[in-house]
Amino acid sequence: MSKSTYPLKLPSSVKAAAARLAKEDGVSLNQFIAAAVAEKVGTLETAGEFLRRRAAGAKPEDLLRFLHGAPDTAPPPEDAR
Repeated sequence: MSKSTYPLKLPSSVKAAAARLAKEDGVSLNQFIAAAVAEKVGTLETAGEFLRRRAAGAKPEDLLRFLHGAPDTAPPPEDAR
């Protein structure tokens, strides 16, 4: 596995929390951050692929069918901007 470095600047409170959690988990801060980034990347890539597959068969007329069935009412005040 190839590795590269990246200078990372974190807010002090985030670094302290990450260091505490890494210690509780018995890993280095570097390992903890690498695992957290890998988890986030995997989650976003999985979600993106899922949505691409779901949208692949979508057709504009499918959406229009749902929109035509929606009631013709004004949005609630908190949404009307």
